[in-house]
Amino acid sequence: MYLNIDGEKPIYVQMAEWIEENIISGTFPEETQIPSTTDISAKYKINPATALKGVNLLVDKGIIYKKRGLGMFVAEGAENKLRNERKQEFFEKFVISLVNEAEKLNISKKEIIDMIEKGCDKK
Repeated sequence: MYLNIDGEKPIYVQMAEWIEENIISGTFPEETQIPSTTDISAKYKINPATALKGVNLLVDKGIIYKKRGLGMFVAEGAENKLRNERKQEFFEKFVISLVNEAEKLNISKKEIIDMIEKGCDKK
């Protein structure tokens, strides 16, 4: 995990996003334990309260949960929930912007689709 201490995004948010990324990538599968806030704070040299705040963001979203005496675990359905959340963010950030710009440039729906397919083929 890379923490941008001088960035606009708070450290606890960056930490929560790191955990989310590890859930989506399969590094932290559902129903498995994630690193403790103590481990995270020691490894990345951040305040334990900051680490806990990041974890609590995910608890509040239902992404992770606490097993008393054992630690924090990835909730069942967390990966799907995160993917759906990211798809919605992608739609709002990129698709809406693309459609708005296409309207300004008089680009048709078919032309947009052709451009996307062309972009996918270059991959």
